[in-house]
Amino acid sequence: MLYVGPCVRVHGVVIYNQMVVDQLEREQADRVFHALADSTRRDILLRSLEGEHSVSALARGYEMSLTAVQKHVGVLEGAGLVSKHRNGREQLVRGNVDTMRRAYRLLEELEAVWKGRMDRIGELLADEHNGGQKS
Repeated sequence: MLYVGPCVRVHGVVIYNQMVVDQLEREQADRVFHALADSTRRDILLRSLEGEHSVSALARGYEMSLTAVQKHVGVLEGAGLVSKHRNGREQLVRGNVDTMRRAYRLLEELEAVWKGRMDRIGELLADEHNGGQKS
């Protein structure tokens, strides 16, 4: 089996890996990984996955303005990593486990592609070492 990008070549037949496409659409994946690239946003996400917090309560944990924390929450919300809802005067933030699971599955798929490529490189090197003959 040879991995080629988001598809697999099995006995000369190319099978496109729809799982990668189905898990997170490309634009959403870009938003998710952009959001996760910032340590403050990762921390906010972890806190919101543990339980629901108001934006003001989240802001108290950082040496930045409430507005800055609201912007971070907005990026997370745009990526689908958190959701917000109003309770009276407060904006409550809750982590979205489903988006995290889909991102994790996408990373697993990408890992499988790279492992497949590494296996193929190993096969090619072994073939070269054996003088081009299959072992």
